[in-house]
Amino acid sequence: MSALKIMTYNMLHIDNDPANDWNKRKYLIRSVIDREDPDVIGTQECLYTQIQDLLHLLPDYDWIGLGRLGGSNDDYMAIFYKRDRITLLAYDHFWLSDTPRLIGSMSFGNKLPRMVTWAKFADKHSGKIFYHLNTHLDYISEVARIKATGLICEKVKELEPNIPVFLTGDFNTDIKTIPFHMLTKEGLFTDTWDLAQEHINQTNGTKNDFIYQDGGDQRIDWILVKERIVVNRIKIVTDCPGGVFPSDHFPVIADCVF
Repeated sequence: MSALKIMTYNMLHIDNDPANDWNKRKYLIRSVIDREDPDVIGTQECLYTQIQDLLHLLPDYDWIGLGRLGGSNDDYMAIFYKRDRITLLAYDHFWLSDTPRLIGSMSFGNKLPRMVTWAKFADKHSGKIFYHLNTHLDYISEVARIKATGLICEKVKELEPNIPVFLTGDFNTDIKTIPFHMLTKEGLFTDTWDLAQEHINQTNGTKNDFIYQDGGDQRIDWILVKERIVVNRIKIVTDCPGGVFPSDHFPVIADCVF
């Protein structure tokens, strides 16, 4: 049975720094995705124009998402999926606040709205059904990250039982912190890193900041899973051709079998 390849990738929004020019970086990102060939990608920080660029560069993919301020406004937690491999069955969004149905809502102490985009998918190869949740936690407030983690766990419990759930994201915190512990030690999920039979770039971090070719000393981008699956391989993708980084994060990809 062929593996289902799940990726998480913070691609960085468009900024004013010419060294991080999106019109150059997008082709490097395409090269990463073309080579690694993920079936589903949880992305963080893309703006609507970036999503349109990626759809043009990656014609095999479809997508779902919503700007965190509603409509096409601000960052997306967009999920891309290969249309010849994956069928979209349902999707929705919720905000990491006390009013999760209210678009753009904030109440956990975060400086910007934070949200989750989720989808229910069917794998055309195996016939298996699975959920994929994708998020980006606050980069300043640990309290906000902890409250967000608790809400994510509550929402996952509302999904249909006994169906695998993948959770991808930029969690803006290392694996030695309370949010990771809540999700994996006390919570519903297992880190695919711990399940993997093979690790590639095992000693690397994932936040390179356009400086660190080893990705720094923290692994803050995770692929977690609820329900037991086999993970053949997991990889931190450390592309930096000619010293040029595709993004300020390295993506992570896991090859999973139900």
